[in-house]
Amino acid sequence: MSAVFDEPNLVSSAGLVPVAALAEGAGLRMLAQEHLSVPTDKGANAGLKVAALVAGMVAGADSIDDMALLRHGGMGRLFAHAYAPSTLGSFLRAFTFGHVRQLDAVASRFLTRLAGRASLLKRSGAGEFVLVDVDDTIIEVHGYAKQGAGFGYTGVRGLNAMLATVTTPDTAPVVVAQRLRKGSCGSPRGANRLITDALKTIRALSDAKPLVRADSAFYGRGLVLAAVRAGADVSVTVRLDPKVKAAIAGIAEDAWQTIDYTDAIWDEQTRRWISRAEVAEIPFTAFSAQSKADQVPGRLVVRRVPDLNPHTNNGQQTLFDTWRFHAFFTTTSPEILNTVAADKTHRGHAIIEQVHADLKNAALAHLPSGKFAANAAWLVLAVIAFNLTRAAATLTGPILAKATTATIRRKLIIVPARVASSARRITLHLPARWPWRTAWTRLFIHACGPPSPATT
Repeated sequence: MSAVFDEPNLVSSAGLVPVAALAEGAGLRMLAQEHLSVPTDKGANAGLKVAALVAGMVAGADSIDDMALLRHGGMGRLFAHAYAPSTLGSFLRAFTFGHVRQLDAVASRFLTRLAGRASLLKRSGAGEFVLVDVDDTIIEVHGYAKQGAGFGYTGVRGLNAMLATVTTPDTAPVVVAQRLRKGSCGSPRGANRLITDALKTIRALSDAKPLVRADSAFYGRGLVLAAVRAGADVSVTVRLDPKVKAAIAGIAEDAWQTIDYTDAIWDEQTRRWISRAEVAEIPFTAFSAQSKADQVPGRLVVRRVPDLNPHTNNGQQTLFDTWRFHAFFTTTSPEILNTVAADKTHRGHAIIEQVHADLKNAALAHLPSGKFAANAAWLVLAVIAFNLTRAAATLTGPILAKATTATIRRKLIIVPARVASSARRITLHLPARWPWRTAWTRLFIHACGPPSPATT
């Protein structure tokens, strides 16, 4: 065998054709050109450069150098303005915090337009919520040239990315707001502004009431008051401080009911779950020590599980020697979500960890620049690429609608093709017997129109 890199008409990522057409149809280039005002020649043609960066990320790029994959083989016949990686890097390094906020506006508007072309959020039924999850994650960095890098709560040196995702019971999550922060900052810093931006975008996507879910790091007046005042309900884990412990101690023993939990068994005779986990609730007012305007009435839902490894010297009261308690505060109505349903819904907050892992397995594997603003812009572009990939998969049908980015990329994007032209018509010749041919064709038809017989 022998190998020669000499074929000028091959491309390795034919799936970029319909995905780029989908992005163009949703106005990505136009929005970036309209809202971005990056100065000097570095910011010229901002819409084209943003589109190129997003296309590279969709194809698997996780660094500036990886953007070179847009400039191989026959890519020049399919796409104009395939910028050199150095040009795109200079563009990102010209960003300031204000330009990052402009890019945030582009991402929000683009998601709204994208949702109009793909069913990213299906209409919820009566009594259903649009679920909004807020959490942060540390993106590890190396070297001492990264602005803002520091040791966060994980003990890893990096930068802190805070995300807000939205999902419904029938759809996979998409990211509606994002913010890059220095690595040593606390989790709740800026959460009130993030959730305000997220809920503003969600109102344009769905008419269902949002339910904001978060862990105990975000239990504070900032996020909770911002969400409630914006018309959303909250479901936030609380820390077991003395006030919460006293409330738990006031729950009657007959109020506890078993739930479907790890290793639970359904008893057909009694029609209930046989489980060692139980839940109960009690009325609770959050921030009761603050002024009346800052107090939030609701209920405290508590889940208890047996403590199989009790410690005699941990300083806790007898109440906590036998049981481990996990409590969260919620403003939802018990008529809509009873105690068991509220607990199950709150546990679904863990879905945002899958989004973190998905992004880190794609464009957020690295933060490529030494400049903080450039990395902040990279985060926003990675979110745009994530949402665009999700929309493309949704258009192919239910099988790939909830797949990870890596799976979508492998089946729809990284498809080799030979570029041929005749009578000023370009034809893509894709592999015969491609296992996901039907899904790819659906995406192509939706984004580019019906293919010619040669491509089928």
